[in-house]
Amino acid sequence: MSVQCEATAKRATGSTMSVFERYLTVWVLLCIVAGIALGQFFPGVFQAIGGMEIAKVNLPVGLLIWVMVIPMLVKVDFGALGEVRKHVKGIGVTLFVNWLVKPFSMAFLGWIFIRHWFAPMLPPDQIDSYIAGLILLAAAPCTAMVFVWSRLTGGDPLFTLSQVALNDSIMVIAFAPLVAFLLGLSAITVPWDTLLTSVVLYIVIPVILAQWLRRALLAKGTVAFEATMAKIGPWSISALLLTLVLLFAFQGEAILKQPLVIGLLAVPILIQVFFNSALAYWLNRAVGEKHNIACPSALIGASNFFELAVAAAISLFGFNSGAALATVVGVLIEVPVMLLVVYVVNHSKVWYEQGAGT
Repeated sequence: MSVQCEATAKRATGSTMSVFERYLTVWVLLCIVAGIALGQFFPGVFQAIGGMEIAKVNLPVGLLIWVMVIPMLVKVDFGALGEVRKHVKGIGVTLFVNWLVKPFSMAFLGWIFIRHWFAPMLPPDQIDSYIAGLILLAAAPCTAMVFVWSRLTGGDPLFTLSQVALNDSIMVIAFAPLVAFLLGLSAITVPWDTLLTSVVLYIVIPVILAQWLRRALLAKGTVAFEATMAKIGPWSISALLLTLVLLFAFQGEAILKQPLVIGLLAVPILIQVFFNSALAYWLNRAVGEKHNIACPSALIGASNFFELAVAAAISLFGFNSGAALATVVGVLIEVPVMLLVVYVVNHSKVWYEQGAGT
């Protein structure tokens, strides 16, 4: 393990939540109100923004997504992949939950709740789109915020960094096929060209640019790197909030007509968060991993790379789609729900260590 990688791990997990991150749910709620109001008062402006497309990619949103994603990916050190071998069990649990349980359980929950139980209360022409949004949300494991969650639970910083690097590496290859497969299972037509374009635009290119920027900053020294990250860090949340204003400006009419939709979409997301975090936590305990490994392993399985999910939903289905709305609901509940999971794992440490024998 290089000294640089170890320093990166400490920087990534050593910071507490910023004001933006701590009150993300409040900002999202304000964006809902602002977006709906602006959409009602200035419909022509937002129709013009919605029409700024090239090859089904909305240019303003594409730019905002890059501003969202790239600062987060700069934190990821792919050199940390060498650490994977030190915690094979914990990494195994992470990969199992993230890639074999989480997307499939969400597709199942979407089928139960959205297509069947809640269907009479939802607009029938958006049922497929809602399910697609839930699948997109579950198929993108968390990248940046897991560093914060790990820090709040005393998680091992090197393990956290290595599992994020490994997940991001897998996501470059597996996101498109997995989403296409699950959409196919849900009988939703897959626009392959748009899906692949989204992967290239919102995963591949940002990863390349972020790693180039990372190397350039580190070449100037650690102080320059940390100073730059402190400046560009708030850009991610700011760009996310602007994107949400645009989304809700387009979704406003539908939400005003059926405000219950947001609550209904939150149900399968909440169940999935609690199920996946509990499963990963228990599995780590069963295989004898330390508590500071189990915490970040459980937290990355519970949270999502919602910036990618929002971008992919807009590209695949449009601003007005139920898919875009479903991914935004994931953003809305992310912080309070994850803080609850953090509370549970912190206060169950004695129980965990008695069972794990550590």
